[in-house]
Amino acid sequence: MALPASQSPNPPIDPRIACALDGDLSAFEGLYRDHIGRVYALALRMCASASHADDLSQEVFVKAWRKLHLYRGTARFSTWLHRLAVNTILDGMRRESRFDTSDLEPAPNLRFLHPGRMDLDRAIASLPTKARQVFVLHDVEGFKHDEIAEMMGITAGTARGQLHRARKLLREALG
Repeated sequence: MALPASQSPNPPIDPRIACALDGDLSAFEGLYRDHIGRVYALALRMCASASHADDLSQEVFVKAWRKLHLYRGTARFSTWLHRLAVNTILDGMRRESRFDTSDLEPAPNLRFLHPGRMDLDRAIASLPTKARQVFVLHDVEGFKHDEIAEMMGITAGTARGQLHRARKLLREALG
């Protein structure tokens, strides 16, 4: 016996997905408009650069278009897209940071850079790259240490250490 639609274990699939799968770009544009804000916000928090976040956001949607056929509808589209976004952003940051050694440098004392006006987003943006990535993935996006470790190619212990470092630097910056 089939479950009524209201009790279905899978969420209903947005009809625009079916249209986009058939090559309808305007349907995919609707999906893009619905989700670009969250993808861009994630990219901006992860990389702390507006132009880089814009590039990475576009890369996410190019990949989503190419991989849309892999979406099975067992979870909400936004969940599928979010995971694709996290992986794409991390991959893009890895490509960019192969020659970047800034994560090895100590973070500046932020209280003296913008006295009295340091907000959380600016403080997060100023964190060293790895600490910022782990903080955003754990405290903002809700991933567990094991998931973060797998996504970033680090150990769970390193993820915990980077989270501790990020929180300490944020307390100093905002305190």
